Amino acid sequence: MAPLTLVLGPARSGKSRWAELLASRSGAAVIYLATGGRAEADADWQERIDRHRRRRPAHWQCLEVGSDLAAALEALEAHQLGLVDSLGSWVAHGLALDDSAWETACRTLLQALQRCSAQLVVVSEQTGWGVVPATAIGGLFRDRLGQLEQQVAAVSDTCWLVIAGRALDLGAISEPVPADP
Repeated sequence: MAPLTLVLGPARSGKSRWAELLASRSGAAVIYLATGGRAEADADWQERIDRHRRRRPAHWQCLEVGSDLAAALEALEAHQLGLVDSLGSWVAHGLALDDSAWETACRTLLQALQRCSAQLVVVSEQTGWGVVPATAIGGLFRDRLGQLEQQVAAVSDTCWLVIAGRALDLGAISEPVPADP
C-alpha cells in the first residue's frame, strides 16, 4: 500500500492549500481527483472551483470523478499521487443511498484507498463542530461524513487537521479513540 495522508479541516481553514503543498512536495505526477462538479446556478460554488483551479500548477492533471472515486483510485499508477478533494462532496453524492447501499459504497471506497498503488492525499471537510443541522439530510451528511473520516483515518499513514491556516499532525499529538463496542 502506498502512503495515504488524510487532511481534515473546516471551511476556509486552508486544508486544500495544505494538501496541495504536500502533493507538490512529493515529486510525483499529481492527478487531482475532484469529487464535486460544476453547478452553474451556484456562483459561490463556481468561485470556489475556479479559485482551486487557478491555484493548481498547469502540469497537474484534473479528473472530475464525482461519485466514481473508487474506480478513479484503482486507475492510478505507482508513479502518481492522487489528490482527492474532497470526501464531503463524495458523501453528498451518496445521500440518497439507503444504509445498506451506503455501507457497500464506503467499503468499496476504503478497499480502493488501501489497494491504490499511488500515493494519496485525501481532503475532507470537518462538520458538526457547531450548530446541529436543522434538517434530516444535514444530519445524515454530518453523520456519514464523520463515520467515513474515522474509517479513512484508521487506514491513513498520516492525518492532518488544518485550522485557521495552521496544520497539526494528529499522529504526533494524539491517541486513537477506542472503537464502539
